[in-house]
Amino acid sequence: MKYNLEVCAFTIQSCIIAEETGAARVELCDNPIEGGTTPSYGVIKNVRDKISIQLFPIIRPRARDYFYDDDEWDIVIDDIAMCKDLGCDGISVGVQKSGGEIDTGRMKRIVELAYPMEVTCNRVFDAVPDPFEALEVIIDAGCRRVLTSGLAETAPAGSGLLRQLVEQSAGRISIMPGAGVRSGNIPQLIKDTGAHEYHTSARIKVASSVEFQNPRVTDSGNMYVADRDELRRIMQIFGEA
Repeated sequence: MKYNLEVCAFTIQSCIIAEETGAARVELCDNPIEGGTTPSYGVIKNVRDKISIQLFPIIRPRARDYFYDDDEWDIVIDDIAMCKDLGCDGISVGVQKSGGEIDTGRMKRIVELAYPMEVTCNRVFDAVPDPFEALEVIIDAGCRRVLTSGLAETAPAGSGLLRQLVEQSAGRISIMPGAGVRSGNIPQLIKDTGAHEYHTSARIKVASSVEFQNPRVTDSGNMYVADRDELRRIMQIFGEA
């Protein structure tokens, strides 16, 4: 069994670290505090120029839920086209109905528009009322994988459901545990879930290199990059598994 690592990256630096440490794929996002939104054209373009591993930008026009009005849906469509034009390997995306169910029609349309890019159903899956029904919908839509914590706060907490989803998938789609995935719990996750792809940000906060900081300005936010040592530990575990 070969194990693959996807790194959730919020900076171009993290993408480069992901490739250098042996990750198979980058999920490229903006706005870590909001849970990830669509990165800009410039970010996607420059990351694509810098790395050769798989690049999957998230398509998410805003935070909160994944229930989009017609104007937001148009943004989703245009951003899919942008990713295709920039040579991305795939996208991470999700759409839901007002009741929380996966929007079957729109997910199928996304897969059609994205082709030949792959489509990962993102953590919209963790907001569904019935995960077993939702998995069949996502498979039928043509998605390649599902990023999920097993409807729990973290993947380790949802490992029981993750195992059930892996069994239900029967090789038709990849179940990729994410949320709280670290080198310290991956061995147990491999044992408990049977999944072969895992998703982590392994992020650490980086101090500003600007020497002067105005103490009266507190809205500058934080920058996060992938922890190179943590990613190396995960890849070592994969090699030994």
